[in-house]
Amino acid sequence: MRLCELREKEVINVCDCKRLGCVVDVDIDIKDGRVLAIIIPGPGKICGFLGTDCEFVIPWHCIKKIGPDIILVEMHEDKFLQKF
Repeated sequence: MRLCELREKEVINVCDCKRLGCVVDVDIDIKDGRVLAIIIPGPGKICGFLGTDCEFVIPWHCIKKIGPDIILVEMHEDKFLQKF
């Protein structure tokens, strides 16, 4: 699967059935060539507007299923939300 194919899929958390957004980047181990995590923009600053100052970095082991349209993940949002 290519990154451009992952970017077209919406990520949904199966713990609370919440839409997290779409994949914007992946973290890759360049030695092994393995995907370590997918990266999704965090929630917006004011009601989802004005950009974001954080992102979800979801480890590969949290991905439960990659379907034709969505990616199902099982995670607690506060644990994987990183500010930059």
